[in-house]
Amino acid sequence: MEATEAVNDDVVHPEVRAHINSLVSALGGMSVDDDEGYKLGDDALEVLRDLKRWIRFYDEKTNRMDVARCLAHANIVGGDLLQILATWPPNCADNRYKSRIALACFEVIVPLTWPIEKDRETMTVNHHRHMPVLQLAQLGYKRSIINYDATPILSTAVRVALPSMAMSIGDRTPRDQGIIKLILFFLRNIAMISPPPGVKYDGDETQVSRSTLIDAFSYQDIFLTLLTIASNMGDDFRTEDVIVMEIIFHLIKRVDSSRLFVSEKEVNRAHVDELAAAMNKEAAMLRLYNKNAPTRHSRFGTMIWVKRESGKLSTITGQDALLDPAARERKMDKSKTFKPPRKTKKDEMEPKDLGPRVTLDERARQQLGSFVSDFLDSGFNPLFGHVRKSLDREAPHVLDDHKGQFFYLTAWFLEAERMRRKSKQGAKPSPTDDDVGSFNLVAEVLNQQMLITLNRFLERSYSDKDWQLLAAVMRCLTQILLTVQEMSDLGNDEDEEIADNILSRLFYEETTHDAIANIARTYKDQGFEYLDASTDLVHTFLRILEAYSKQNVDLQVRSRKRTRRKKKASKTADGQEENEDVADAEDDSADDERNAEKTSQERKFDFKRFANRFVSQGVVDAFMAFTKFYLDLNDSQLKRAHRYFYRVAFKQDMSVMLFRLDIIHLFYNMIKGPEPLDKSSAVYKDWEELAKQIIKKCVRKLEERPALFTEILFSKITSTAHYLEYGHEKQTVSSNPRPGAELEFKRDVGHDQQVAIAVGVLIDKSQTEYLGWIKKQLSNAASERLAWENAEKAMIEAGNPDGEASADSFEDVVLKDAPHITVRPEDNACRTAMFKNPHLRLLMKLVGIERLTPSMDESPDSTWVIPGAITADALRDSVDLINKAEFDPPIFDGESAEDQLRRRSAARKRAAYDDDDDDDNGDRDIDALFPVGGPTARKSTAEASRPKKRLRQRKRDNSQETEGPTEEELNEKARARRQKELEKARKIKSDMYVHASDDESDAEKDREFFARERARQEAKNAKFGLPGKGLIPDESNGNSGEDEATQKSNKPQKKPKKRTLEALLGSSEDDDDSSSSSETSAPRPSSKRRKKPAKKLVESSDDDDVTASTQSSHTATADDGPKSDVETETDKMSLSSSPGRAANRGGKARPLSKTVVEVERSKGEDMGDEDEDDDLVAAPFRARPRAKGGFVIDSSDEE
Repeated sequence: MEATEAVNDDVVHPEVRAHINSLVSALGGMSVDDDEGYKLGDDALEVLRDLKRWIRFYDEKTNRMDVARCLAHANIVGGDLLQILATWPPNCADNRYKSRIALACFEVIVPLTWPIEKDRETMTVNHHRHMPVLQLAQLGYKRSIINYDATPILSTAVRVALPSMAMSIGDRTPRDQGIIKLILFFLRNIAMISPPPGVKYDGDETQVSRSTLIDAFSYQDIFLTLLTIASNMGDDFRTEDVIVMEIIFHLIKRVDSSRLFVSEKEVNRAHVDELAAAMNKEAAMLRLYNKNAPTRHSRFGTMIWVKRESGKLSTITGQDALLDPAARERKMDKSKTFKPPRKTKKDEMEPKDLGPRVTLDERARQQLGSFVSDFLDSGFNPLFGHVRKSLDREAPHVLDDHKGQFFYLTAWFLEAERMRRKSKQGAKPSPTDDDVGSFNLVAEVLNQQMLITLNRFLERSYSDKDWQLLAAVMRCLTQILLTVQEMSDLGNDEDEEIADNILSRLFYEETTHDAIANIARTYKDQGFEYLDASTDLVHTFLRILEAYSKQNVDLQVRSRKRTRRKKKASKTADGQEENEDVADAEDDSADDERNAEKTSQERKFDFKRFANRFVSQGVVDAFMAFTKFYLDLNDSQLKRAHRYFYRVAFKQDMSVMLFRLDIIHLFYNMIKGPEPLDKSSAVYKDWEELAKQIIKKCVRKLEERPALFTEILFSKITSTAHYLEYGHEKQTVSSNPRPGAELEFKRDVGHDQQVAIAVGVLIDKSQTEYLGWIKKQLSNAASERLAWENAEKAMIEAGNPDGEASADSFEDVVLKDAPHITVRPEDNACRTAMFKNPHLRLLMKLVGIERLTPSMDESPDSTWVIPGAITADALRDSVDLINKAEFDPPIFDGESAEDQLRRRSAARKRAAYDDDDDDDNGDRDIDALFPVGGPTARKSTAEASRPKKRLRQRKRDNSQETEGPTEEELNEKARARRQKELEKARKIKSDMYVHASDDESDAEKDREFFARERARQEAKNAKFGLPGKGLIPDESNGNSGEDEATQKSNKPQKKPKKRTLEALLGSSEDDDDSSSSSETSAPRPSSKRRKKPAKKLVESSDDDDVTASTQSSHTATADDGPKSDVETETDKMSLSSSPGRAANRGGKARPLSKTVVEVERSKGEDMGDEDEDDDLVAAPFRARPRAKGGFVIDSSDEE
């Protein structure tokens, strides 16, 4: 039997247990020969290191707890390690061997006291076997350490790390850093160990309570050590910040900070009040219980029949049904209550690492209060400022739990500082209070960096659904608001200015407003701690923001919206949709960045509009769930819920949101129910009045709105609440309504048939009232137009008594001066149809009714008129067409009249990010600047009509010979090319539309113009002694009827080596035949030239990019469309090339440039200072190779 029990109890491998027991035995033991106490073994240091290796390489590496279980059974901590530490007295600090032994002991104690975490993913069978035993063993370790009488163990741990801590941070080795962290982890473990829930502890819990721990920390000077490290954080200590913070967290968590700085009498009085309240609550519970208390007859069963109003009978069991009718109804209601299946409670919903509230004894309360006061004075700012920086940079030593601990401690210490300031209000101010303000001691968590960190974690925790962290952040934000409010209420000018600055920064960002509203609206089942934190934040935020907005009536908030949406709206308002493609081509921004970019916009803050966000059903449900715990809430929490419901019902005038059956039932039960509020409570009267007024308003609203009888069972959306409150639906006006679609006919039919089809569609849709309205408008307009025409005719006849006025002149006057006739809708329905009905709009368009406003600005209130160009006869004809189609609708083979129409397809607007096309984007942009059929009528020439297949083939061949550019380079070049083309096109466009006469073509005017120019040129030539033949061509130039031989014979003969500018530019009289013949006979230019005139010519040719024919700006040229940069430059430089080469290239001579004419005029005025013996010659110029897109184009036509 004993062997069987031994086998069952031995959950650890026997060999592992044997090894561990042998090491523990070799460590040492109590001496029996003399009274020397504990005696170390010969290899005690090596044994301790072996134990550390066993824990590290067996338990931690293999994820087992066997070694820790064996050491717990061997009682190594209380029986050996503490005894060894006691052998190192405080006055023997220089003993190096003892210090090494002590360090080795703590290297074993720290992993044994390390917190045990329950991770369901990594837990094995060994964890379930060993975890309860090890948790109780850790409680035993803690009890032995903090209550050890032989020597202060905690102080001994500090002595081990003291040499390393005394060094400067630059002189410490990694070993020194490890020793400091080891001791801090030891203190953390001792502070963190607590009785596990669900596990019975056989010992005295007072020996491991929080009060005992605080007493041990105070007695052994651990508080001073923590203050020293915290006050020097950032200078002498850096990575130890979160460990010190964690120690402080486990010391003060769940401690009521409001009782740390009050006197003992006040604490006792508070305890007495709590006891009295608890006794009163117990008495009320007993009174309620006595109503249904069992009697001597309760052993007999009871079942009664209850007759309901409908005549049906219901069965109720239990003697409590005999009390009164109300009890029977409650019992029936309980039996009818729907009970959904219970869900397993999520572990993460409970407050993690907080536990129940802690009650401290008087000694521990004073000790902790003294430590907190000293910490606020010296260590709060350095420690929490350094931790915040570590959180911001996401330091590797920061864990997820440290984030929540940081915000929890920030909120706790801010509340403690307010309580300390409140306790000092009646006391005499100390001289140090004037030097350092109380709020300066916590300034590190009130600056802008802290607010940024707070907002970031508020949004991140909400998006990640980390409810514990979010609850801590909300607590922190609430305490910051309360602290800042207290700063502004003190009356100190400096503090008020700082508080106003903090509040303005807090309330300036609209994202903070949205986050708080979303948090309150989306509560579901995150637990009571989360619910308490969220409701407290909403209450505090609304209260302080309301007061601040009243003081600052010009409060501005910054809202962020997408740039693209705003840009589109502004473009629509400015009427720039037509140039959207051009604007997109000019924009060289990256589309991905633009889509993600947000712009900030300031707007005036409206508190009532902001408070409406907290009237939604989700926020009401959250406060409803919070109020259900009214029996367990304190007065401040009940006041918080009361203020919210009062704001909804009376300040926001949305009491209908509270008109729901369960809410009304809750309010009634809080006052008149079986478990009402305590009448001695300070907020009972407020709740009684609130419940009375809400129920009274609900009864009135039921009489006004019978629909509320149905809606009282359900939650209410905004539109339903608005209807129940005001009796009508909320009017929503579209900011940019769209008119009806524009229709067109599928087939090309006559005007009469078009009107018949439009009338037929309206008849098929039973919209004949619109036909009558149109006929009425046209008839009235015809009568008015006829009267005006008669009056105008009479006036004309009266002005011409001789009858000289003809009918044509009368018609011209009528068409010119007839006023517009406004078309007025009969009612709002007709006005809406004019804007939205596409078939009515089509008929109006067919009969001549037009809209004054452009399409982009059209609205339902746009004005429609009958133009003055439509005569009275035309209006009567339109009425006749409508009557004919109405009484004799058109018939189609198996189709309806609506089938003859279709929606007019609008031109696709290219998106702003569609910039990855080929070069056709540039062509599209230029087409927008140069519409089809512009002022220049271009004719197709032989050069333009030649096939470009060989050109493309040559381009491909060249690209294959050399390595082509990358795709990024090509895109960059294409974009630069499009930009240059647009710039050039804009310059040309300004010249296109200035000269209105360019659209005309008159040969007589051309002859007169050239005659005047020729005379002017001959006068200049005679003045300066130049040859008689100038640059101006003959007036018969370009006419097909001229004799070509005569024209050629009239040309002056020049020397081969000196060619005039006329020969350079080529004679425009040469036609195709002469051009083709000159291809083989044209001589090469001479190398001799006049440098100065040639230079002047080339410079003048660069002044303008536009070349125009001297005949007319409408003469056909070989270029069809805008040229690229290289082509334009080639055309400029070709002015100085020889005529033979020009003939070889094109077959036709290039037209004369306007710039050349101007240069020749200006040159003729300055020729007196130059040599007059030689004629003007141009420098021979070697033609540049044609290039496009970085590739050289060798045309086969030049060979």
